Amino acid sequence: MNTKILIIGACGQIGTELTQQLRKLYGTDNVIASDIRKLNNDVVNDGIFEVLNALDFNQIEHIVEKYQVEEVYLMAALLSATAEKNPAFAWDLNMNSLFHVLNLAKAGKIKKIFWPSSIAVFGPTTPRENTPQFTIMEPTTVYGISKQSGERWCEYYHHIFGVDVRSVRYPGLISWTTPPGGGTTDYAVDIYYKALSDGKFECFLSEETRLPMMYMDDAIRATIEIMQAPAEKIKIRSSYNLSGVSFTPKEIAEEIKKHIPDFTISYKPDFRQKIADSWPGSIDDSTARTDWGWKHNFDMGLMTVEMLENLKK
Repeated sequence: MNTKILIIGACGQIGTELTQQLRKLYGTDNVIASDIRKLNNDVVNDGIFEVLNALDFNQIEHIVEKYQVEEVYLMAALLSATAEKNPAFAWDLNMNSLFHVLNLAKAGKIKKIFWPSSIAVFGPTTPRENTPQFTIMEPTTVYGISKQSGERWCEYYHHIFGVDVRSVRYPGLISWTTPPGGGTTDYAVDIYYKALSDGKFECFLSEETRLPMMYMDDAIRATIEIMQAPAEKIKIRSSYNLSGVSFTPKEIAEEIKKHIPDFTISYKPDFRQKIADSWPGSIDDSTARTDWGWKHNFDMGLMTVEMLENLKK
């Protein structure tokens, strides 16, 4: 597999683990990691790394030409909680980075794009349980509005210009390798850190807030599997629903108590509660399962074991 791959936003929560996995699969010399700044971490030190501003079309084009890139994973974005504080920049980054990559594909300079969407595309009018693939989408957050718009543009560029762009709607993602990055579901990462360090946790969502979640290993596998699937199997060119496990803060706290019996949780909902209340509680991802064979591996119990064991190290 000599495919040359560029990851934009490689130092983020998803990008970090995606880069490591793609380097394993395709070889270190075939994967170009990039981000807005050069950090001292494995992504930067263990392979090819370029400083890249996702808003600079010429810079992206230059790197694509320099390395003869065929596939781009566009992971740079401002997430839900952060985007609410800086709407204009969030819109600029989330939309224009996508246009740059779509336009390079339209011009025949890259062959395939992965662009992530999110459960944030759904809104308060969306059916909350088992949210279907095709449903009402009236997002009420800056992040959700940008992702919903992005889905429409991906579909448009595929239908009108034949661009091979693929996408999944990530639920809340849980990982131990990188700290949380400004999302509404981040409590479910932080709770494990605090359980081990403090034995207690103050949650910014209420105890009964059920949200769709996924362990990072499953999310990375979904991302690579949809990109490796034959084009004819990818029937949806906006974005696929993707589901792992849904739970509430109360349920995850109970699961942690099985391993740390003295762990306690308290609740102090903030502005992120309103964001969470506008999102689904569970997702129907049967279309992804049917079209390209998606299947999650991690439930809440297995995820908790993995998180606690790895964070302890």
